Amino acid sequence: MTVSTTWVFAESAEGAPATSTLELLSKARQLSATVEAFHAGPVSTELAAELGRYGASRVHSTGELGATLVGAPAAAGLAAAIEQGDGDPGLILAAMTYGGRDLLGRLSARLDRPVVTDGTDVRSDGDTVLVDKPIFGGRTVVTTALRAPPYLVGIRPGSFPAEPATDPHPPGVSTVDLPELGPAGAAVVAARHAEARAGPRLDDAAVVVAGGRGLGTPDRFELVEELARLLHGAPGATRAVVDAGWVPYAYQIGQTGKTVRPEVYLALGISGATQHLVGMNGARHIIAIDKDAEAPILAIADLGIVGDVHQVVPRLIEALRSRG
Repeated sequence: MTVSTTWVFAESAEGAPATSTLELLSKARQLSATVEAFHAGPVSTELAAELGRYGASRVHSTGELGATLVGAPAAAGLAAAIEQGDGDPGLILAAMTYGGRDLLGRLSARLDRPVVTDGTDVRSDGDTVLVDKPIFGGRTVVTTALRAPPYLVGIRPGSFPAEPATDPHPPGVSTVDLPELGPAGAAVVAARHAEARAGPRLDDAAVVVAGGRGLGTPDRFELVEELARLLHGAPGATRAVVDAGWVPYAYQIGQTGKTVRPEVYLALGISGATQHLVGMNGARHIIAIDKDAEAPILAIADLGIVGDVHQVVPRLIEALRSRG
């Protein structure tokens, strides 16, 4: 632990912090003695308390932004806080969300510092911060060394577990004076669309049931959704299934999709391409059903069933239904 202070770009929705933010706060506690959060928008008492529960000793806020797109004011406010001496972060972490990407690019330009994106792990070694990042479809992991603070790092959501601090304290909250944003501040969010869904979000689900091309046809994806519903979980899919148009991109798990860390991950008809494995191999328990005994996913599964998903899964669904 050589980075004295780490700031986490805190994102929220409906008054609650994003799971990715809680993951980063949990990791930040391992890296620094002091952890603070920076939030684009006002901070309620409830939001501050939850950020404090995961280790933030202070929350910096831009205040009310209205419909302004958050990237420009967040980067300007964070840079201004540093320049005005409101904080001295050695490391700044942001999740690789749309908002996090926008912030990091703008912040890199304002602070004249490089940024490493799409990281899956971060650690310090003396005065150097090391960031691991998968490349070539996840077949290789490269480590990038950053040697000039503040270090700017983007982390894939789902890379770390979100764990509350053992001795949390209510954080202090301060508002940053935003500089003039110019034309960048003219971008606004004109409308929002919330995709209809039932059950837990894929990012947060304790149980994930994912389907691959081994299902055969789009209509057979109903097996995935029905099994997920019975297990109170969330359905997911491989890139091949998404690219084929069977399900929306929001279902995609893997290097170019979402990273998930459920308690139980059920893979139905998924061979286990490296690009998919990097998005789900952090699951606590992996159950795979595939007719190919040599499928790579069976090598990492805690329980592997060599069989036809069209025979195995309907029986599993029938057994669950019979239990009420």
